[in-house]
Order: sequence, then structure tokens, then C-alpha cells
Amino acid sequence: MTDQDLGQLDAEALELRLEEVGARMRPVEAELAALRAQRDVLLTERRRRERLQQREGRAALKASMRAGAFPTVADLVAGSDEGSLDDFTYNLKTGGEVRLGFPGARSQALAFTDGKQIAQARDLAEAARYFAAGWELGSPGRPGVRVHFPGTRQERLADPEEVFARPRTGA
Repeated sequence: MTDQDLGQLDAEALELRLEEVGARMRPVEAELAALRAQRDVLLTERRRRERLQQREGRAALKASMRAGAFPTVADLVAGSDEGSLDDFTYNLKTGGEVRLGFPGARSQALAFTDGKQIAQARDLAEAARYFAAGWELGSPGRPGVRVHFPGTRQERLADPEEVFARPRTGA
């Protein structure tokens, strides 16, 4: 029936049609609600498995770090004189992934100080030169490695012995 035909219906006939359509919709709506409930259960299970996988991966990473499988940033700077800082993925001793330097920076960097001035090393060769010259990680009066959590503006100063470097997969 078209809109023009509906204009010909009296109020009682219109109400009857509304009831008929509502009666046909009820089972479909009930089935849709049941399908949504099934979908929500499946999505919850998928999230539970993802959390479990992340937790297990983080536990394995922390065990590897404790076992000495990965160097700390301090060891990396002391033992490497070539390569990019981006060749590594950095993790705190708690297992959380971090990036070196300030949030929003295009490339990772390490800050070095000689006690009165500060310099940024953008690769391991530059970091090795500062380290060989006796400079320390950090800034005057604030030793440490500035790290931030990827995708956030949250940053902190961490002890160089508590930030681990592991080779980036595919690097």
C-alpha cells in the first residue's frame, strides 16, 4: 500500500495495520536480541583470550629480561657503537613497552650530560661517542633515561638499568 492509499484508511484500520506490523516485528526483535547476546558472549571470550595472551607474553618477556637475555639501555650504550635506536624495542622491567625520548618526537633519542650541558644522541654511534667522552645518561641533576609510553603523552625518567632493549622483530 502506498502513502496515498494509507491516507484513505480510517483511524481504526490504521491502528489495526500498526498492530499487525508490530506482531510481525516482535519475533524478529526477539531473535535479534538473542543474536546480539550470543555475539556479546563471543566478543567477551575473545577479549579474555587476548588478555591472557598478553599476560603470558609479558610474563615470558619479564622472565627473559631477568635471565639476562636482553641488555639494558646502559649496557646497549656501553657495548654498541653502530646502529639505530629504532632497531630495538624498549621495555621497562615491569614488561611495559616504551619509546625513548619525548612523546611526539619523530625519532627516539637518548639525553646525555657532562654535568652542565645536555646533548641528544639519535643513534648508537652518537651515544657511544658521548659515553666514551664520559658523559652520562640524563640531564644535569637528573640522571636516567626519558621514556614515554607509545600512543600517550605519559612520560617519565627511568633508571637506565631498568629499561631493556630487545632487537625489533624483522630488524
